[in-house]
Amino acid sequence: MIDIDKEKFCELFKEIKPEEIPDDVFTLVGKVFPVITAGKGGEFNSMTASGGGMGLLFRKHSVWLVIQQGRLTLELMKKEQSWSLSYFPDEYKKQVFFLGSKSGRDSDKMKEVELTAIPTPAGNIAFKEARLIIDCKLTQVTSIYADDFCTKESKAYIDEVYKDPNELRQYVFGEIVSVWVKK
Repeated sequence: MIDIDKEKFCELFKEIKPEEIPDDVFTLVGKVFPVITAGKGGEFNSMTASGGGMGLLFRKHSVWLVIQQGRLTLELMKKEQSWSLSYFPDEYKKQVFFLGSKSGRDSDKMKEVELTAIPTPAGNIAFKEARLIIDCKLTQVTSIYADDFCTKESKAYIDEVYKDPNELRQYVFGEIVSVWVKK
């Protein structure tokens, strides 16, 4: 990880308001796979997000994610109460998918990935190569149960996807603290 101060970070990225995010939210969630990074200093981990959303929650700009309950990244999110989402240009797809293919518990994937980790002014870890970074503060983590869903289709999906108890997911909600776009 490269340790840079806020001034150097601001030479690379410009802060914008959440409502100024230049991408359509459905594109960010459904077609661009962000990298979730949690932890501080030398103890951090990243993973590829494959589901989630953005909107207003408790009158705050917020994001929500679906994360497997045993993931190291989720453990670090709970410990630090914060995390970042990094969105990359298409040329980094291979690196983004690499972060989703290995567990941080079983390997030192953060040293293997060809991305440059940097701290954000909020103290989260993100990546120099990102085109968009969203700093988040943890607001809630809750479990997903098939009985909580109302439609037959959603219950069937939950039952099918989450048969293995080790694969159970949790919803993670976070307030958007800051948004940064590459200069």
